[in-house]
Amino acid sequence: MSTLKRKAASQAAGSDAKKTKQNASITSFFSAPKPAPGSSSASAANSGASALDSAGPKFDKAKWVKTLTDEQRKLLQLEIDTLHESWLAHLKDEITTKEFLELKKFLDRETAAGKKWFPPKEDVYSWSRHTPFNTVRVVILGQDPYHNHNQAHGLAFSVRPPTPAPPSLKNMYICLKNDYPSFTPPPNRGGLLTPWAERGVLMLNTCLTVRAHEANSHSNRGWERFTQRVIDLVAAKRTRGVVFMAWGTPAGKRVQKVDQKRHLVLKAVHPSPLSAMRGYLTCEHYKLANEWLKGRYGEDGVVDWALTEGQSVFAEKKEVEEVKEEPVKRRGESVEVIIQKGLKAARTDVENVAPQEEEEES
Repeated sequence: MSTLKRKAASQAAGSDAKKTKQNASITSFFSAPKPAPGSSSASAANSGASALDSAGPKFDKAKWVKTLTDEQRKLLQLEIDTLHESWLAHLKDEITTKEFLELKKFLDRETAAGKKWFPPKEDVYSWSRHTPFNTVRVVILGQDPYHNHNQAHGLAFSVRPPTPAPPSLKNMYICLKNDYPSFTPPPNRGGLLTPWAERGVLMLNTCLTVRAHEANSHSNRGWERFTQRVIDLVAAKRTRGVVFMAWGTPAGKRVQKVDQKRHLVLKAVHPSPLSAMRGYLTCEHYKLANEWLKGRYGEDGVVDWALTEGQSVFAEKKEVEEVKEEPVKRRGESVEVIIQKGLKAARTDVENVAPQEEEEES
C-alpha cells in the first residue's frame, strides 16, 4: 500500500464492476470512473455536476502527508491511497482524531487475528471515488455492509455480478418501476449500482466494514462517527441543495439535523421485505427527488435511474404522464385498487428478471 500513489487531478477511467486479479495492484480502483458508455444521462450527469457547487478547498495531499507521524501514516495508509482527494480534503482532520485511529487499530487487530472482513480493503472507500464530493446530488443511506463473499464493494445496497440483487434491492427496483414504468432491472438478476454513483448518487453505509458472516460485527467501533461526519459535511457544504433518502428508523436519525430549507429529506420504511409493504413500494422517492432537483438545477440536474446500458427512465415521458392520469379515468375502481394492480404488475416484471431468493439482512 505504501508504494501506491495517485495524482489529485486524476480522473482516468476505472470500472468498479471489474475485479482486481489476485495479488494485483489496486491503483486501478483509485480514479473516478467515467459515466457508463452509452448511457443517455452521461452528458447530463457531467453538465449537471459542473453546475453544482465548486470542488471545495485546495488541498496539497503530499504536504499534508508529511505532517503525519509515522504511526499515523501507517494506520491511515488506506485512506491516503484510496479515499478520493475531494473527500480527503474535507475529512483529513476527522481521520487523525483519536477515535478514528482507534478504529483503524481495531481493523488491524481483526486482520492480524485472521478474521475476514468485507468489503475488500480497496473498496472500503469506493463510494468516494465513484461520487467525488463536488458531484453529490442525492444521498442514499444504508446500514451494515453485506457480510457474505462477493457482495459488499463499498456502495450501499449494491452488489457485484454474478451476485444476484438481494431482496431489499429488488424492492427498490419495484419502487422505481412504480415511479418510472420504463425502468427495467439489470439483466442476469444484476445488482450493480455504480451507474447511479457515477451520476451523483452517494450510496453510503452507516458502518463501512463488517466481519464475514457476522452482521453488525463492526458496529460501534467508530465508523458511525465518521459516516455522520460525511453526512454533516454534505449538508453543510453542498449549499445548492442535495436530496437525502433515509429509509428506516436508523437512517432517519442520521438526517435529523439536515437543514430542510436547503435540502430535501425523504423518509420511508426500509426496503427490506420485513417492512417494504408498509409504504416503501409507493413512496415515490426517485420521482420526488428528480422533481426537486429539476426545480433547483434544471433538466441537467435530474438523475437518470436506469441501470442498463443504452436505456433511460425518461424514454417514455408521455406514457408516464398517461399512467399518472389513469386512476382518475377509470370508473368503478378506487385509487388504492389501481395502485395495488400497478404494484403487482411491477413486482411480476422485476421478479421475472430477478427471481426471489432467500431473505437476507439488508
